[in-house]
Amino acid sequence: MKRTILTAAAFAVLAGAAIADSHSVVRMGTEGAYPPWNFINDAGKVDGFERELGDELCKRAELNCEWVTNDWDSIIPNLVSGNYDTIIAGMSITDERDEVIDFTQAYTPPDPSTYAAVSADVDLAGGVIAAQTGTIQAGYVAESGATLVEFATPDETIAAVLNGEADAVLADDSFIKTAIEANGDLMVVGDPVALGGGVGMGIRESDGDLKAKFDAAIQSMKDDGTLNAMIVKWEVASQW
Repeated sequence: MKRTILTAAAFAVLAGAAIADSHSVVRMGTEGAYPPWNFINDAGKVDGFERELGDELCKRAELNCEWVTNDWDSIIPNLVSGNYDTIIAGMSITDERDEVIDFTQAYTPPDPSTYAAVSADVDLAGGVIAAQTGTIQAGYVAESGATLVEFATPDETIAAVLNGEADAVLADDSFIKTAIEANGDLMVVGDPVALGGGVGMGIRESDGDLKAKFDAAIQSMKDDGTLNAMIVKWEVASQW
């Protein structure tokens, strides 16, 4: 009996060590294709608002972090399966997502969603609207009465409008502004749409300690004004 108890205790110690070791390097999962939130720069590195934010959060939380990119349509399943430890990818906090993963507190307020098209007289109510698969914008278009066409990447939604496959695209206002700067034929059309509950970091529901560390780091950045300064620098959302 004593040996059994000692063996169980040893397993507990080993399990605890494994859990601690699993977070000795925190893998930050992002898409790398949604400027200015996250993108791959000319040096092949993850860049953007969330790279700068994530690095600062890891510093404040005293965590050793590395960056991992993953396609958007499988970004939640691959978090749950353990391919990385967080999602920091412009992900809006929604009730549906919160049933599968946990979220930190929001690090930006909701970014209005904006339509872009190549013509000012596009039919947003009954036309063909492009959106990225698995986004709050795709869900909104699907319920709006317009015809939804979904694409795996943000760039494909823009291309669909430029080549006439879609009448307009709906995405975060900050992404639309970046797309318009890169494509002179695009213009903002219609009224902005308020969607989502702000943007937060996705965390596995079993990683409560990691969530608490990032929550504290986000709050410290809000308290000292660093987060607002970063939001203004990258023009991703309104300030807190």
